[in-house]
Amino acid sequence: MHRNFVVLLAASASLFSLSANAQDDDTTQLNRIVIHTTEDSSNTVDVTDADIERLNPADLQDLFASEPSISVGSSLPVSQKLYVQGVEETNLSVSIDGSRQNNKIFHHNATTLIDPALLKAVSIDPGVAPADAGPGALAGAVSYETMDVQDVLLPGRQFGGFLKGEYDSNGDIFTGSAAAYGQSQGFEALGFLKYADGGLRTDGDGNLILGSETGLLSGLGKLAYEAPTGHRFELSYEHVKDDNVRPYRANIGLITGGRPVPPTRVYDLTRQNIVFTYTNEMPEGWWDPKIQLAYSVTDLDIPETDTRSRGTTDSFNGKIENRFALDKGSVVAGIDFYNDSASLDYETFSDPSGGLQGEEKAANIGVYSQARLDLTERMRLSFGGRADFQRFEGVNGYKDNNAGLSGNISGEFDVTSFLTASAGISRVWAGIPLAENFILNPAWDYSQGIDPVTANNVFAGLRAEHEGFWVEGKIFRTDIDNARAPSYRGGPHLQHDLRSQGYELGAGYRWDDGFLRIGYADIDTEIDGNPADTYTGNYLTTPIGQNITLEAAHTFADWGLTVGANARFVLEETDTYNPDTGGRGAPFPSYEVVNAFVEYVPDAMPHLTLRGEVNNLFDAAYVSRATYGQEFANVAPLQEPGRSFKLSLTGRF
Repeated sequence: MHRNFVVLLAASASLFSLSANAQDDDTTQLNRIVIHTTEDSSNTVDVTDADIERLNPADLQDLFASEPSISVGSSLPVSQKLYVQGVEETNLSVSIDGSRQNNKIFHHNATTLIDPALLKAVSIDPGVAPADAGPGALAGAVSYETMDVQDVLLPGRQFGGFLKGEYDSNGDIFTGSAAAYGQSQGFEALGFLKYADGGLRTDGDGNLILGSETGLLSGLGKLAYEAPTGHRFELSYEHVKDDNVRPYRANIGLITGGRPVPPTRVYDLTRQNIVFTYTNEMPEGWWDPKIQLAYSVTDLDIPETDTRSRGTTDSFNGKIENRFALDKGSVVAGIDFYNDSASLDYETFSDPSGGLQGEEKAANIGVYSQARLDLTERMRLSFGGRADFQRFEGVNGYKDNNAGLSGNISGEFDVTSFLTASAGISRVWAGIPLAENFILNPAWDYSQGIDPVTANNVFAGLRAEHEGFWVEGKIFRTDIDNARAPSYRGGPHLQHDLRSQGYELGAGYRWDDGFLRIGYADIDTEIDGNPADTYTGNYLTTPIGQNITLEAAHTFADWGLTVGANARFVLEETDTYNPDTGGRGAPFPSYEVVNAFVEYVPDAMPHLTLRGEVNNLFDAAYVSRATYGQEFANVAPLQEPGRSFKLSLTGRF
């Protein structure tokens, strides 16, 4: 692999050299990295392509490093879980390129395994989400968008590509990626492939992190055609695979006591996403349609000495909608559907008759409309609603039909030329969520019934901007009633009520070639009136507490040099709960982690980028606040990696 990395670096430089010699005047503008910050909307978190380029994220923790209200648990991508304002992402509407994700695969695994290298942007509506974000947006919506040809093709070119090689010292991780793309006579094509391989990583105390080897394969393919009349057809396929030895429970370092288990086992996790989209890029009048059909699937295979567990969650989904343009805004109206399933196939090698199978299914049809209007020069309003009709089927043939209504309204008002007030509220109906497939029990009795899950969200905020300076504040609250939390032995009907509430503050300053910003969030989470714990909170919530984030970056344009850093300071959390004792759990300790980078784009070779990073600069030994098990005395939670040095070289042509 060392040799492959060197070859890739050499190829990047060679391809760059060829392109630099042949470049036109309009392709020499990559000698400066654009600095973009994402605090421009009252209640939306946007991670743009410029942010992704600046952060160079390897996983979800890196991707959201500068967002104080977003936390990611676990140091292993295969078991990372995303929490938005304290609520786990399966309680949000999550989509990739518009395709619904049904990833309640295994509570020791990641909810949505994703490679940030494939992304061009992420948009999150925390809490209050629009009706066209899709069904099930109990605590908001997360929308991932993968890169398109237009995002990576150099100006004035019809065809291009890039090669990137990267080395991370902590774990000797070598990463190689390559892409080729082009467009001609309305046709577009893009292909991207990445492979990362590495050994065990060490924590801040110099100890090896169990099961932390890197083994990731990801890819993206897109084909599109846009007619001269504006009719556009696009087909995309995205693939992410992680198949390495992990801790026996992939989100936990070690549990003392209990049944004896080996320290590690293989987790073979594959997620795939296929999306067909039709749009009209030259709409006329009120006719601006969008048609989408998609299929997403996550497969997890866990082989052991005498058994094998295979779990699959998938979703066939789509929508037909139209955007009606108005003088003061627009209205989107449409219909969407999903057909989801979660299944488990458990084999016992020594006794073929000792296996079991189980499956739950849910199908839903939704009708929705969302208006986005500029009522006056100073007031903007968004409001909408949806009606959903769901059919749920249990493992033993149990069926239940449910229907419900959801509504939302939010707006902004410019109090003065520099001060904007915002607020929003929503009521969401999400039907009966599927159970995690690895706990499905064919003997479950559904006779007690399962109540549909509902949620209420509210937020209010203020933002002031003046000559590059900005300051903002927001309060928020989410209440989810009847959140489904079944267990193998306890039955399919177990449910909890959860609450997440808190506030967020931010301030910063932007100048021509850089920015500085600070964020603070204090989030309190409860389950059934008790402080949240990570065991009961599986797929629901987790203790978050107080997070402070800092980020700064500056480009020295004359030198083609950009420097930047980000930091997260997490304060001690003592409001914890141990469900085993019914009393207070162990406190979650405070920690600080700092990362820095320098990036150089030579003026003579503007398509070559050399980047150096140091992550966890001060070699802190810590556990991410959202990682499982910190309140339990018999759990050794997964440590985060200690200091690492990363070097990358990218050549574009």
